[in-house]
Amino acid sequence: MKTSANDSLLARAIARPETEEKLARQILDAALEQFTTFGLRRSSVEDVAKRAGVSRVTVYRRFQSKDGLVEACLLREGSRFFQKLDSAVASLPTMEDRVVEGFVVALRHTRAHPLFGGLLKLEPEVVLPYFTVQGGASLAATTDYLTAHLRRAQHTEGRPETDPRPVAELMVRVAVSFLLNPAGCIELGDEEQARAFARRYLAPLLDA
Repeated sequence: MKTSANDSLLARAIARPETEEKLARQILDAALEQFTTFGLRRSSVEDVAKRAGVSRVTVYRRFQSKDGLVEACLLREGSRFFQKLDSAVASLPTMEDRVVEGFVVALRHTRAHPLFGGLLKLEPEVVLPYFTVQGGASLAATTDYLTAHLRRAQHTEGRPETDPRPVAELMVRVAVSFLLNPAGCIELGDEEQARAFARRYLAPLLDA
């Protein structure tokens, strides 16, 4: 499934709320359960249809192909992730606080998520390229998301109006690095240590 930086799954997940159509939700719930239990390679449209209690034809009518089904599942979970992230930091008073808590929430949610974190364990050879050599589109979309938040903070908090994109990209790269290789001198599984790390090393980047 090939996408450009302007049409990446992540960019569309940020912009598009999940569907409210009952049958589509039923199929996507089944797809999420199937993919996280058996992985993408070992799952078929037939498997998802059986789990959803619908015919294979019904799934194809809604999603056209297995790739379309996987894409729709990723879109929905990506949209939910950004909604969860926004909700977790919305009430915090400063951008520094939101960066710190956002870092912790992003790591916690991604690692625990049955699709994102689960597939990293179940099928790392399938997932890793989308975080690394084929991850340009996702990196750009996530950076755009954080850049917009940083830019708004410049206006509301009276910060200097410099280009926030390099800082946003650096923060995203740090978070992805810890997600892919959590072993190190910092125990990021301990959320207080993760917050301390983010406040000491990431928050000062806001003034860079």
